[in-house]
Amino acid sequence: MPDIEGQEKTEQATPKKLEEGRKKGQVAKSIEINSFAVFSAGLILLLAFKNFIGNNITTFSRYIFNSLNELTISKDLVQLYAVKGVLFLFSCISPVLIGIVAFALISNIGQVGFKISFKALKPEIEKLNLIKGFKKVFFSSRTFVEVLKTIFKFTIVGLFTYFVVKKYVIESPTLIDYSIPQIVNYMLDGSTSLIIKLSIIFAVIAGSDFVFQKYKFKKDMMMTKQEVKEEQRQAEGDPIVRGKIKSKMLSVAKMRMMQEVPKADVVITNPTHYAVALKYDSMKNAAPKVVAKGVDDVAQKIKEIATKHNVPLHEDKELARSLFRLCDVGDEIPEKLFHAVAKVLAYIYSQKGKIKRHRKIV
Repeated sequence: MPDIEGQEKTEQATPKKLEEGRKKGQVAKSIEINSFAVFSAGLILLLAFKNFIGNNITTFSRYIFNSLNELTISKDLVQLYAVKGVLFLFSCISPVLIGIVAFALISNIGQVGFKISFKALKPEIEKLNLIKGFKKVFFSSRTFVEVLKTIFKFTIVGLFTYFVVKKYVIESPTLIDYSIPQIVNYMLDGSTSLIIKLSIIFAVIAGSDFVFQKYKFKKDMMMTKQEVKEEQRQAEGDPIVRGKIKSKMLSVAKMRMMQEVPKADVVITNPTHYAVALKYDSMKNAAPKVVAKGVDDVAQKIKEIATKHNVPLHEDKELARSLFRLCDVGDEIPEKLFHAVAKVLAYIYSQKGKIKRHRKIV
């Protein structure tokens, strides 16, 4: 394969390269879109199950507080309450967790479509090289960009969260006068408000990152002119592909050739193996032109079409072979065959004249 190192990548990626990259797991995907999907799912599900979660927390809190005076701390009691706490937590958050996982899957499929890439999961010995791995993690431009993005994201989210939560921390002493249901509702309202505001921020970050990832993927997948030529050469060199292309071209050429037979002035045959259809237009051509030719089955087909459309057949073995050997479809006949072909055309034209005169008499 030609050396392509140092060449500038100026060509857009071909469908073949995009498909090969997809098999390796190389797709334009934004992690921020997934984060946004998780936040959005959390918000929607939190709002949907707000009353359900609030009632469960209220019931469980009352159960704990009402039994505080009667509890005798022991190992069995701690284990019992630990199990109850886990079951309570799972019953409260399971609808939200299941929904978040579903939204995360949908966001992935929405970006790149559904495709399991086993090639991307295949272990590679090269990836175990510690030196290359260290360079890739700490000294690659991709890592640097991702680190900057992460720092920027957490800075924005952290500052925003701080100012929002600060308000609730300042107001927290007033909760001492609230009932348990009121405290729970206050916490849920605060959480919902925070998630809504954070989701808006994540929407902006995710949208920007999605556009950036699309641009970067397109740029990374670009090819050099040599790579495009090599890919085309490989595709054309495939015997199956080459055979299909040749077969298609022959089929189209044959169809076009057969469409010209009815327009011919004469078909010269030998009479069984060769057939050459000629047409002469003195206004367009200096000499008669071959509009169709064939041997064996193709010759028989030419004669069949000619007979169907009343194109005269003229038997001349030597002339038919010479025309077939010396001329391609679309060529004017060579000068050395002018005399022989002129005699044939003169005879054909005279026969046509006799037929026309006979029709007039009749």
